[in-house]
Amino acid sequence: MADYFTHFSCLLDVGTPDKATRALALFQCLRAADQDADDPEVAGFDLVCQDGPKGSTLWIHDDEHGDVEAVIRFVLRLAEELDLTGLWGFQYALTCSRPRLDAFGGGAHVIDLGARNSIGWRSSQEWLAAALNGEDVDA
Repeated sequence: MADYFTHFSCLLDVGTPDKATRALALFQCLRAADQDADDPEVAGFDLVCQDGPKGSTLWIHDDEHGDVEAVIRFVLRLAEELDLTGLWGFQYALTCSRPRLDAFGGGAHVIDLGARNSIGWRSSQEWLAAALNGEDVDA
């Protein structure tokens, strides 16, 4: 039997140590609430301050089985709570414990923090299938 995984590791600079502290507090509060939830909000990733208590950069990474959608929801919530602006994005990898067809790939997401929405994403599996079908894949 094969095990399937989604992995990612990315940084988000929230601007100030105070905002990083607030982000970590929100994450811990949501994580505590998730223990009894049927649909956890921040499951599938972990959050730590990259440079200790005086840093403003958060390290977002999977905790064995990553949840890309949970990261996007949380970052959009942080953008609202902390009034973040600019573009931010991250990549993810799809892997498998055994060689299987269609079990490997990945993708990337870009988020407009100021507009509070995802502005685009690309799946390597879908890109490859389109390219092999002769479709225009430059856009």
